[in-house]
Amino acid sequence: MNPETIEKPVWHFGINFAVACFLFVALAAIVRFSAPVPAIDADRAAIRSKALTDIRAAETIALTSPGWVDKDHGLVRLPIGTAMQIYQKAAQNPAAARADLIARAGKAAAPAPKASPKPSAFE
Repeated sequence: MNPETIEKPVWHFGINFAVACFLFVALAAIVRFSAPVPAIDADRAAIRSKALTDIRAAETIALTSPGWVDKDHGLVRLPIGTAMQIYQKAAQNPAAARADLIARAGKAAAPAPKASPKPSAFE
């Protein structure tokens, strides 16, 4: 065996890697700038802003005022503060609170009324 080691030049791998990185960045820049993104015009921005304002107003009303969720089953929507006060009163007697919860859950999950046996003219 030959005790001398033969050194192979590896500088061309570094140059090839640098060229590949440059080409990748150049290709990414070309793709990025060749596909223009349509700007949001003033009318569309105003419409989106109004829609967002309406959504937030509806959410605020839903969170701060009571209302019916399902009047037939007696389900209401309460403000968070009111619901917490009701819970604090109910938590003072856990047995009664549990019985009330079970009764309300049964009422809310009651089956729908049966359909009439006589079909309508539209069926």
